[in-house]
Order: sequence, then structure tokens, then C-alpha cells
Amino acid sequence: MPLGIGDDCALVRPARGEDVAVTTDFSLETVHFLREMHPPESVGHRCLARGLSDLAAMGARPLAAFLSLAVPRELTLPARSGRSWTERFLDGLLALAKEWEVPLAGGDTAESPRDQAHDSGLVAADIVLLGGITRNRALGRSGARAGDQLCVTGALGGAAAQLAALQQDPKAFRTLVVSSPGHPHLYPQPRLGVGRRLVAAHLATAAIDISDGLSTDLYHLCEESGLAAEIDSAAIPIHPLAHKAEFAGGTGFAPGKGLELALHGGEDYELLFTCPAGKRVPRALAGVPVHRIGQMIPKRRGQPLVTRLESAGKRTRRFPVRPSGWQHFL
Repeated sequence: MPLGIGDDCALVRPARGEDVAVTTDFSLETVHFLREMHPPESVGHRCLARGLSDLAAMGARPLAAFLSLAVPRELTLPARSGRSWTERFLDGLLALAKEWEVPLAGGDTAESPRDQAHDSGLVAADIVLLGGITRNRALGRSGARAGDQLCVTGALGGAAAQLAALQQDPKAFRTLVVSSPGHPHLYPQPRLGVGRRLVAAHLATAAIDISDGLSTDLYHLCEESGLAAEIDSAAIPIHPLAHKAEFAGGTGFAPGKGLELALHGGEDYELLFTCPAGKRVPRALAGVPVHRIGQMIPKRRGQPLVTRLESAGKRTRRFPVRPSGWQHFL
């Protein structure tokens, strides 16, 4: 990057023959996180991960990040640990930025106004990310074709399951101040390597990141591509934390809860993509497992946009899937 943070403007120069992808995301206290529940490092990590996941879905490589941050004055003062909430927020954000070699090239800071309802100002963080993608090769949501295979990375439902555990016992997670792939809600892992491999190998016709849940984001992909989709219940990869949630809560075994979290939980930040019918889908890309979960089909009047297939002996039952994904805290 020719010129980074510290001047009136940053100068970003994409590689020759690249388009520039731009994404922006807000992280708002009481909407996207709760200060009494989420460690500051997690809030910073999640703030950047949201934008990086958008770049991953397009197949872009990150070029630069810009952060505008408003916090109440008390969060800039040292706490008992010797570091302020704001410093710890930046620790989490910058650790993820270092991992993916994305420079924090600028932004702004401000004191947030006091909110009488909360007796304090609220935190607001706006992240803007620039990415580079080979010209005319960006993955969108509208390129899927009837007959395409429908694939997903990683495992689903883990973020929602961990959020439920966090809400039950926030104290159990206060020491989780370092990114870990075993904590999909607190420290989601953007699939940038997968996105770039999809583009390089001409594997995907369309892609989207699963930030709002499989049921909701698959609907978005279907709507943009003008198609419908069928998914196989048995093929959906369910995260171990979601499986564990079937036995949690003191109410005994809750059959189907793991699948419900995988379908509707959201915030998994995995990639959902379509692949031509004749192409072999690798078992893994960039070290991340890949699963074929269904196919794209023509849209028919009066038929649901997304259908879930479930085998029962020799019979296959069909269930309509409605978009019922992630809802913010408000």
C-alpha cells in the first residue's frame, strides 16, 4: 500500500488487472454485541471478521481496512487489568488483521453521546474493507444455474449454540481473549482462503457468506439467481457445539435442535456456494472441509423456494424451509 494510516488520506493500489471490492459493516452495542457478555477482544475480532467474510464470499483478497469507532469516555480509561476496553477491542481487531495481512489504513474516533436509558454512551464501530479480485471474476449471488451443486464450508450451528451458552453463563467466557477456531460465536474464522481458491479454480458460479443463517442466506442466493433449491437434511454439516446443544438445558434430549441451529442459527460466517454439476467438489479447500448439501433447481409457481429432503426408510419427505435466520439482540 503506497500510503497508510497517519496522513489525511490513505492510498491503496490494487494489482494490475484487479477490480476493487468494497464492503462496510456496523457493529453496534445492544444490537450486535452486549458489553457485559462479550469480551472486548471478541468484539474487535468480530467487527473485522464480518467484513472479511464479505470479501471471502466475493473471492477477494483484503487490501485495507478503515475503522470509525465511537466509545464512551470511561471505556478509554485503564481497567484493573491495566488496559482499557478500547485497547482490548483493538487487540482483538488487530490480531485478526495481522493474521490476514490487512493493514488498518485509517478511520476516525469519537466520544459517543450518553444514552439515558443505559446511563452510558454506547459503542459503535463501523468497518470499511477494500479487497482486490481478478477483473470480472468476482463471485456474486446471481450466477447459479439449474442443476448446480449446492455446497457449504465447515460446520453450521456452532455460533448459535455458543451464543446460547454465553447468555446462560457469561462469566465462563470472560477469559477467552485470544482468537480460537473452537469458539465460532466469539471468534468466527472468515473463509478468505476458500473464496480465493474458488475463484482460482473456477469452481463456483455463485457464493454468499452465511452470516444470517443457512435458511435466510440460501433464500438470498435463490432470489438473486432466479432459482429454487433442494437440500438434504442428512448432508448438512452440524457443528459439535450444536449437537451438544441437543442434550443441554436440563430438559433432556431435544431431537432436531442441532439441525435447527444449523439451518437458522446464523453468524457461522461459512461460505455457501454453487458448483457446476459436472465438476468434482473437493473434500476441502484451503484446509476447510467442504460439503455438498443439495442442488439448485428451476423455480416453479406455487412451490417453496427452498425445500428440505428427509429420508425415512425408502420414502423421502419434503419440507418447505422458510428464512428464519439470525436476529440481532434488539
